[in-house]
Amino acid sequence: MDAVRLGVEDFLADLAHQRVASPHTVAAYRRDLAALAGVAGDRPLAGLDHALLRRALMQLHGKGLAARSLARTLSAWRAYYRWLARRGAIAADPSDGLRAPKQPRTLPKALAVDQVTALLDASPDDELETRDKAMFELFYSSGLRLSELATLDVDGIDFASGTVTVTGKRSKTRTVPVGTKATAALREWLKERGSTALAEELALFVSRRGTRLAVRSIERRLGRWATKQGLGLHVHPHMLRHSFASHLLQSSGDLRAVQEMLGHSNIATTQIYTHLDFQHLAKVYDAAHPRARKK
Repeated sequence: MDAVRLGVEDFLADLAHQRVASPHTVAAYRRDLAALAGVAGDRPLAGLDHALLRRALMQLHGKGLAARSLARTLSAWRAYYRWLARRGAIAADPSDGLRAPKQPRTLPKALAVDQVTALLDASPDDELETRDKAMFELFYSSGLRLSELATLDVDGIDFASGTVTVTGKRSKTRTVPVGTKATAALREWLKERGSTALAEELALFVSRRGTRLAVRSIERRLGRWATKQGLGLHVHPHMLRHSFASHLLQSSGDLRAVQEMLGHSNIATTQIYTHLDFQHLAKVYDAAHPRARKK
């Protein structure tokens, strides 16, 4: 292995072990650096200059890479060159001053309360649907990420305190409340789980084979469930997390509490839900205010 590739692998190893980045993040950074290596050709990454990095970014943009993807790619490049600079491997950071195209601001999609009710009030027809109902109730009740729910073990649920403890990004652990409907659905699933799960399996949600349910399987089951309930739109797990945050903020107005329950390290990430809240208020205004009604 040549020195440049070894440098990239050292960086990725440091990213995984020292910064506790997720395997998904490490894999994404590996792809982004491979894309840069493809543009660089025979030139070592450590020897690239600002102009070449800028040209590489423009080439990716010209190939149709979305602004969000370009921003993530540039973030990986910056992280790598800053890592090199801290170790004295380069005299100057060639990514300094580079800017990705501006991303259009998109608000997360959230279900209306009556849509969530239609989705979650349906009764399961078999033991797998009993599991599914428990998963979806927990998603909406506690605002979990898909990865958090997939990695949740049985001992993560504390029925005595009415809480669930999950491990989120950067291996950070948080404990959030579980609502009564989700608690009831979980108890029903645990009655069935013993006949499905393998003896040594710790996962709360297991497949028909008795092993931990995969992320993709959870996504498919939610899509199937939403179709069965006649919602008429594609529902994905993150939509339930968005709905949790939006509805909680509408009811409480407590941004800090929502931030803590979502596991956001920066409140700016949570503030996007204030825009959703404003949309809700604007609809109420348009419908109710005498001077807002259309003639």
